[in-house]
Amino acid sequence: MAHRVIRGLRGAAKSVGIHQKSRPIGYFSRIITRNYMSEMEKSTFEGKILRLIRYEIQYELDRSPPFPPIPEFDAFKVEEKPGEQWIRLSRKFGADEEIKIEVTMFDGSLPIKKDGDDAEDGVQLHITLIVEIFKEDKDVMQFVCSAWPDSIEIRKVFIRRRDQIKGHPYTGPRFNFLLAILICRELDDELQDSLYDFLEARGIDDDLAVFLHQYITNKDKTEYIRWLEKVKSFVHSSRN
Repeated sequence: MAHRVIRGLRGAAKSVGIHQKSRPIGYFSRIITRNYMSEMEKSTFEGKILRLIRYEIQYELDRSPPFPPIPEFDAFKVEEKPGEQWIRLSRKFGADEEIKIEVTMFDGSLPIKKDGDDAEDGVQLHITLIVEIFKEDKDVMQFVCSAWPDSIEIRKVFIRRRDQIKGHPYTGPRFNFLLAILICRELDDELQDSLYDFLEARGIDDDLAVFLHQYITNKDKTEYIRWLEKVKSFVHSSRN
């Protein structure tokens, strides 16, 4: 997405540079004329920036317009704020459980080898989930999970005291998830299965992974268009 804007800006800058080199030498001795031409070139360059940004915004809107944020998924309440690089999910479970999930934007990927000579290789995008399960007057059970396009993978399991739970969202993995020793994989197979069943009973399952990838894809586009609009507004205001 952004590479189209960058390539266009480089072309605009090159065009202005060529125009500068073609001026007669006497031009540089006339301060008033120089300042006037400098303002003209600035206006021309900024005009090209605005055209490129408008084109990019319209391209993104025409190709696949973003949809409004979805406030709920199954029993989960979904919350997000413009400009933030994560979303939050929360729900009640049973009589005494509260579940909170912090979800990052896309924070990694794996290459995918496709079959066939003409098939292009792709990538499988990765999202990190921090799942916290609270019970009254008890420690907090915390899962670090990977959300792949159609599956949830448990990477770490912790039991933490309530005062160890930070008051701000998780902003990304503190380790390389491709190289980390995945503690859950070291557990007995039956215990691993029971942990997955434990999460699935609370709605943290493959269907949630599919939803999150759709949601984050949409938020990624929404944030990109929002950023373009801010740049457009800034450049436009500098011309007035």
